[in-house]
Amino acid sequence: MRLTPTPSRWLAFVLLALLAGPAATARPPNVLFIAADDLRTDLGCYGAGHVQTPNLDALARRGRVFERAYVQQAVCNPSRASIMTGLRPDTIRVWDLQTHFRAARPDAVTLPQHFKNHGYTTISIGKLFHNQGKRVPPEGPFPDPVSWSEAPVFANGAHWQDWVMPDGGPPPRKQDAMQCLDVPDNAYFDGKIAEAAVAKLGELKDAGRPFFLAVGFWKPHLPFNAPKKYWDLYDRAKLAAPDPAAPPAGAPAIAGHDSDELRNYGGIPEKGPLPAAQVAGLRHGYYAAISFLDAQVGRVLAELERLGLAGDTVVVFWSDHGFHLGEHALWGKSSNYELDARAPFIVAAPGMRQPGAGAPGLVEFIDIYPTVVELAGLPAASGLQGRSLVPLLDDPRHPGKAAVLSQHPRPYFDGTFTHMGYALRTPGHRYVEWRETATGAVVARELYDEATDPRETVNRAGEPAQQALLDRLAAQLRSLAGEHPAMLPLSAR
Repeated sequence: MRLTPTPSRWLAFVLLALLAGPAATARPPNVLFIAADDLRTDLGCYGAGHVQTPNLDALARRGRVFERAYVQQAVCNPSRASIMTGLRPDTIRVWDLQTHFRAARPDAVTLPQHFKNHGYTTISIGKLFHNQGKRVPPEGPFPDPVSWSEAPVFANGAHWQDWVMPDGGPPPRKQDAMQCLDVPDNAYFDGKIAEAAVAKLGELKDAGRPFFLAVGFWKPHLPFNAPKKYWDLYDRAKLAAPDPAAPPAGAPAIAGHDSDELRNYGGIPEKGPLPAAQVAGLRHGYYAAISFLDAQVGRVLAELERLGLAGDTVVVFWSDHGFHLGEHALWGKSSNYELDARAPFIVAAPGMRQPGAGAPGLVEFIDIYPTVVELAGLPAASGLQGRSLVPLLDDPRHPGKAAVLSQHPRPYFDGTFTHMGYALRTPGHRYVEWRETATGAVVARELYDEATDPRETVNRAGEPAQQALLDRLAAQLRSLAGEHPAMLPLSAR
């Protein structure tokens, strides 16, 4: 069945009901919008057989896995603000952890706000915008309350507080990067979020109105703490070491970073490589955190099914970016490499053709907003920079985009930056230009052949034989930048 936009969401779903048969409903669909934090594509449905994710794999079997989906910037606040506004980081002027998008775009209509404006009950539980409830910047609270029919149900708490002390006392200010305790799921933050979401689903069913319920989980974000039963799913001795462990040959220094996020935790060396045992422990902890996350998502999806809402609900699952676990000598996100820029994105919608088939076409996370709007049959929002992915939901063989764009500044964690790296991802290559933000001058380039070198081990930008390809990709980057003139200074601008 083809899902197409119509002037009226009600008309759209009357037609949907007629096409799908007597079991369908003419009521607009609900939306369950589930977010993860720092989750790379280490899921069974993405071919990662070393990670146990039965619930997300089951969602993938009844939905569409976007196999090559790319975030706009691989760090929480810019990525989430971009997803929720449908605008690129340069347009909303958000590149750090502190800036609120409404400082530059006070009138932006966010994704939940668009649903609220068209009659939906819109509710936030957990982390959707960056650390909502944790920081209140001068521009206003991160929960962005105008976007929601209700205030966020569960939004308090910082990462360092999501730490269980056996004696019940307060956690240390600088806790370890890992914790393995035999405690119930709700001892940690994400278990409480799942409980709140399950309870809210029952309330929403009783209310009888279409809803947009956003549920944001913190895992597998550092610290890698999860109940012991999830650690027990893995044999540390059998887990692979980082590969590649070294930076790409010929890569410019500006492409890497010092893994400062991890080094802020107790027990981690301030500089230099980590001991092999610590590397193995951290990778073990990350996988345990993924399985813990998967179990919480499973609880929410099971309740959706139990309440009889699954057939009338669009389920969207995404992560704000990927993560490095020692590959390229990096820990954390904040780079333009594939492991950071590529992230999981799964959609399960009523009436989809070929559920379970993966879509290999290139897509971007700014495409999420228009996609969900079209699936709900709502009028299209104006001014968005992404495009609807309904064609890929209808036909997984759809080629997607010719190229997608990610970016990241340098330096980063000091709150200021002098350079921006723009990464163009095509079906066969990753091309990066590092530019001075003041002048647009290119100071370094990267080129990776994703067909022959998917682990990005060799930067080929300096090879004379690649010059024609470099010129073509550079022109493609400038063309894409020209479509979005709010990008930081480029020499052609």
